[in-house]
Amino acid sequence: MRIGEFRALWSAHALSMTGNYLLNIAVSVLVYQQTRSALAAGLTMALTFLPQIIGGPLLSGLADLFPRRRVIVVSDLVRAALVLCIGIPGLPLWAIWTLLFCSILPMIPFGAARAALMSEIVQGERYVAGSAIIGMTAQAGTLLGLVLGGAVVTLIGPHSAVMYNALTFVVSAGIICLGVRSRPAPAREGAERPRLWELTSGGFRLVFGDPRLRTLGMLAWLAGFYVIPYGLANPLAADLGAGAAAAGLIMAGPSLGAVLGGFVLTRLINPDTRMRLLGPMAVMASLPLVAWALQPPLWLMVALLVAVGMAGAYQFVANAAFVLCVPPEGRGLAFGLVAAGLQAVQGIGIGVGSLMAEIADPYVVIAAAGVLGTAGAVALGLPWSRLSGGTIELMHRPRPTG
Repeated sequence: MRIGEFRALWSAHALSMTGNYLLNIAVSVLVYQQTRSALAAGLTMALTFLPQIIGGPLLSGLADLFPRRRVIVVSDLVRAALVLCIGIPGLPLWAIWTLLFCSILPMIPFGAARAALMSEIVQGERYVAGSAIIGMTAQAGTLLGLVLGGAVVTLIGPHSAVMYNALTFVVSAGIICLGVRSRPAPAREGAERPRLWELTSGGFRLVFGDPRLRTLGMLAWLAGFYVIPYGLANPLAADLGAGAAAAGLIMAGPSLGAVLGGFVLTRLINPDTRMRLLGPMAVMASLPLVAWALQPPLWLMVALLVAVGMAGAYQFVANAAFVLCVPPEGRGLAFGLVAAGLQAVQGIGIGVGSLMAEIADPYVVIAAAGVLGTAGAVALGLPWSRLSGGTIELMHRPRPTG
């Protein structure tokens, strides 16, 4: 945090994340007030997942074609303009949904460029620590945005909240312009700039052709198993005879655990050990779900989910290790591909879990997800125990400065 450029990047990220959750709440309230349809409001929230799944594999490549600071700034400003349009009173539902979908697309090159640019600002174990700080900020921004978002919308109304929200992206762009110096686009062999589609296909070959990148990416995608309780929070709360507050506790448990686990992981455990712990922590992220077979009470449910979140903090280190292992000219695209896959597996996990809970006991569904996630983590943790040494060596390798 003593590095000025990192502080600027972190501040812009925190502002964008908080603004993102405020936007989601404000738009869902706006749609519900306009339609009085719970289905329309639910579809509005579901729509926020689709752009990253659909556009991730393609738009992430922009971070490797153009100067990354420029990509971040343009993404923020484009998003601000689209969000401002959503707040215009009287728009039909189809227009709101179209603008919302388009307003989330700039998050893809923003995130890819931010991850790649950070690797130029901080290197080695500092990059791992910085990545964990960014990850913890995302979790804290989730909690803050969800808690404050409802209050802000209630205070000033959904239309005003959406319009003021556009300012958060403008301020984020300003912070990057003032606090991060300009750098050229990543250097590539040959004089011609590759086409975006060629870059994307090359990104798939890069990620899945390298054992370390493939293993780290699949470790991240295990989140599709331990995210399932999030989607079943309301049925679980209803089964316990509790209300929305209990469902909120179930949803918030993993995020709270991730903040606590991220702090312990980055402040109390040395960098080499963090890398070696990826496999065991991935196992522990799914293993507590097996206890759902015993139908635990609410307090134990929340405690287990906090434990899931604490172990799930391995994602922060896996994210950083992944970016460190990618060649500089492909970092934006590779990060974006894995991030899009992470969105996809979480959406699929919640969808399949919800479907299975219609035909089976939700407790059994969650316990089964715990067994499958644990088995997958063991299968990936074994090769990672052999691959981690090379990543640790890479983390300590001196990098050129200036």
